[in-house]
Amino acid sequence: MYEFSLIQKIAVWALPVLFAITVHEVAHGWVARYLGDPTAMMLGRLTLNPVKHIDPVGTIAVPLLMLLFTPFVFGWARPVPVTWENLRHPKRDMALVAVAGPAANLLMASIWALVLKLGMVLAPDMMAVGMFLIGAAVAGIFINAVLMILNLLPLPPLDGGRVLTGLLPGWLSWQVSRLEPYGLLLLVTLLVTGVLGSLVLPPLQFILGTFTGSAGMNPQFLDIMLHALGLVR
Repeated sequence: MYEFSLIQKIAVWALPVLFAITVHEVAHGWVARYLGDPTAMMLGRLTLNPVKHIDPVGTIAVPLLMLLFTPFVFGWARPVPVTWENLRHPKRDMALVAVAGPAANLLMASIWALVLKLGMVLAPDMMAVGMFLIGAAVAGIFINAVLMILNLLPLPPLDGGRVLTGLLPGWLSWQVSRLEPYGLLLLVTLLVTGVLGSLVLPPLQFILGTFTGSAGMNPQFLDIMLHALGLVR
């Protein structure tokens, strides 16, 4: 059974987590800019420099603690500000801005699948480099899949909740948006009761299997890497 040391795990997870949450937020800002709101651009947030997006708790502390003590990794960046009044069609455009984040995560999962393919090619002759790329790629696919699935849940303030409010008629949209102050509490409740896991796990397994399989990784090797990354105990 292949194992990463703690330092190796941190190194393998660092870039995937930083890019997953950074590009997710930048995607929101870019789409908002395209649809008429320059707020994120004016505040210097349309950059892939992770320093501009780091939340000390959500980007560093929470992922690190979860990596150390749980078989699950999650995090968040500082939200990119969007001034909805600047959007040309506020209700519709807020939904488009919201869906941009999960769409960016799907794109990044595809890119990490290409990195995985490269790692699989290099591993026989350059074991250290190949296994690092394989580990980072599996971590990248995993964290982007988790962020995409979680954010698509139709619960404000998650992106899926904002998409839902953009699609519903006015009075229903307003009723759903009233849940936003309680969204985090509801999410934690779903996590503690196990409901969140039952919602996230099936699509997560499908995405992991699809993207790693497309890169030539068989299920047995995927299981080995998930153990090595601390995602399966």
